[in-house]
Amino acid sequence: MPRVGLIGGSGLYNMTGLEVIKKVKISTPFGDPSGEFIIGRLEGVECVFLPRHGYGHVHNPTEVNYRANIYGMKVLGVEFLIGVSAVGSLKDDIVPGEVVLVDQFIDRTHHRQHTFFENGCVGHVSMAHPVCEKLREYLYESCEEACSSAKVKFHAHGTYVNMEGPAFSTIAESCLYCSWDADVIGMTCLAEARLAREAEISYAVLAMATDYDSWHPNHDNVSVDAVVAVLKV
Repeated sequence: MPRVGLIGGSGLYNMTGLEVIKKVKISTPFGDPSGEFIIGRLEGVECVFLPRHGYGHVHNPTEVNYRANIYGMKVLGVEFLIGVSAVGSLKDDIVPGEVVLVDQFIDRTHHRQHTFFENGCVGHVSMAHPVCEKLREYLYESCEEACSSAKVKFHAHGTYVNMEGPAFSTIAESCLYCSWDADVIGMTCLAEARLAREAEISYAVLAMATDYDSWHPNHDNVSVDAVVAVLKV
């Protein structure tokens, strides 16, 4: 059975039913990953877990060593990688607490190292379809079952604006992204998608809306407290 990887917040690793097998520290040509990789078993499937911001959330979105994280997943034999992400909603009909299966990206970052192809090794990969459709279909099937029983709405498609961070958007920026017909906004997943494509790892995003960024006139502007409150529900 192919090995599955999950990369996201530290809360992933407290999930019910996870049997921890071992923790692995990996050194890479691109520096140190965000932390130790946890190899475990979830409902009979062997999985590799990594907190992208490090244990204790110590790396801001620009500081995350995306190359080392994806390189480590490749070394550990991960074939399917799921990026779990908290995002801001850019549409009225994506309500905080709902799930979005992202399938497109808009890049607004400026300081990321998001390619393995440099220093004399140049390659060009297609990013027209930046996530693995087969893996996204698996997530869709899982969401149909899980979200139905939990009475949580999910959205089968979504365009993710990847901003730099760690500060949240200005109102003007947030309104601009809404005018682009984007669906959600986050700070991390596009670098993972690009590097996973170069590493030939199937990658897809499972995103949860936690707020309305700063564009919505009838809701408070996004804050860390608001994000955490929705994630804990």
